[in-house]
Amino acid sequence: MFGFVASYARMAWKVANYNALRREADALRVRYQNLQKEVSQTDQQLASLEVYANEVSIAYGIKQKLEGPTDITAQGKLVPSFAESVQDYDFLRSADALTLLSTPARQFRAVASVPNLWPIDGRLIGSFGPRQDPFSGEGQEIHTGVDISGTIGTPIHVTANGIVRFADMESGYGRLVRVDHGGGIETCYAHLSKFYVHAGQEVRRGDLLGAVGMSGRVTAPHLHYEVRVNGRPVNPYQYLANSSVLHQVAKNEFSF
Repeated sequence: MFGFVASYARMAWKVANYNALRREADALRVRYQNLQKEVSQTDQQLASLEVYANEVSIAYGIKQKLEGPTDITAQGKLVPSFAESVQDYDFLRSADALTLLSTPARQFRAVASVPNLWPIDGRLIGSFGPRQDPFSGEGQEIHTGVDISGTIGTPIHVTANGIVRFADMESGYGRLVRVDHGGGIETCYAHLSKFYVHAGQEVRRGDLLGAVGMSGRVTAPHLHYEVRVNGRPVNPYQYLANSSVLHQVAKNEFSF
């Protein structure tokens, strides 16, 4: 009996130690995950802060020094500390940065958010509005965008500054990217062969979004491009017509 009790006590002690170690490991794992989230958020803050700094520099043509710098570079120039940079970013995000900028700066940002850049180097092969079903050749359907010719792999560029809201497969569209440009304006890029962006990513006018493909409901490789205002599709040609790359349009082919 004494041996049995001693053996049971040793086993209970080992189980208790094991449970304690497991709880400690779980706590460390949770702490590690929280630290990863904090690092990721900090990286996003720094990236966004850099974007704000570049926009202000372009708008004013100067590099403004932040108040209260604490670090000095090897060249003797004063620079803000990491904590100050994050603090400044939080302030810019909480206060509407556009209200702090002069009229030329607001105009610069507004122009960069208008989708009037051609997304690919191609020609219009499908117009906006009613058309025959390209598969059956019968009946009519509403074409909510324009089709632009392109071979598989042709790079696709975002037509204005914005935030990627969707980058995934969607029925009919195949691989689809949706970009929110603010002010209720959204652009859509469909039938891609690959993605170069992900949801939540901030993109600048001309950045790569993906490549032309044949995913979804298509008969040949091309880019289906849409512009939506407050959720309703509008004719993208009214934006593309103001682009500086009008040589891509064969004006006599479509009565837009």
